[in-house]
Amino acid sequence: MSRRLVSTLLLLPLLACTATPAPGRPLERSGDEISVCGQLFHTGTPVVLWNDPGGYSAYRATRRFTPVPDGEPTDKQLYGTRTTDDEKLAARVEARGWTLEDLRHVVKQFVIHYDQCGTSLGCFRVLEQRGLSVHFMLDLDGTVYQTLDLKERAWHASQANSAAVGVEVANVGAYTQPVHHILKAWYADDSGGVRVQFPKWIKDSGLRTKGYVPRPARPDILSGTIHGKQYWQYDFTDAQYEALAKLSAALHQVLPAIRLEVPRDTDGSILKRALTPEELADH
Repeated sequence: MSRRLVSTLLLLPLLACTATPAPGRPLERSGDEISVCGQLFHTGTPVVLWNDPGGYSAYRATRRFTPVPDGEPTDKQLYGTRTTDDEKLAARVEARGWTLEDLRHVVKQFVIHYDQCGTSLGCFRVLEQRGLSVHFMLDLDGTVYQTLDLKERAWHASQANSAAVGVEVANVGAYTQPVHHILKAWYADDSGGVRVQFPKWIKDSGLRTKGYVPRPARPDILSGTIHGKQYWQYDFTDAQYEALAKLSAALHQVLPAIRLEVPRDTDGSILKRALTPEELADH
């Protein structure tokens, strides 16, 4: 066999990998990507985008779940445009739209909420009804739903919206009484310990993982003091913790100004009160 033929045969696998795909050939997602300025980035955890089957879209011009109240426009937008004090950057964005590099100069926070709705399906219904939005929702089974590209300003964190990415973690919430009627309606004990039980009025949980039984990562009810008041709630699920960790790591890699840290007091403890405007700006 000639040297030229051997060289050609060795190059064939490389050419096959680097060749431009044929026109019309579909490019499949692996199912763990988030979208930032139109680019897809892997997270290592299941992600459902707004344009995927079963996804939740804050881009929809018409309401998906709730009727529009009388007097409101039927195409009310559920998101806005990020703003910046940098006049040159603002002019670039106005002229050409957001690039990833420009977005990296603006987005600096990851705001983590619990949704107080119990499921991502319920959360999206409420957001839609209230004319609000959030970039991500994290369901009980660890499924991440992205409702908007991160270049958009979602409406979830008041004055922090332009600089923030937000996620709503499915959990029915915290209450000032450990035997609150909502907690009693949403949690029960069985042979495996404490689990989420969906109230009878929930006809569809929306969970994508069939047969999944959501259980708090720590079985005992948790308590803590926030803003001077004591609250009780049940923990998030192990699946939620794992997905949130991977999503946070991916966001830090894509948008490095989002640091993997939380606001702390002067003694190093996590703050249990609202940040002052100065502390928020510094963080």
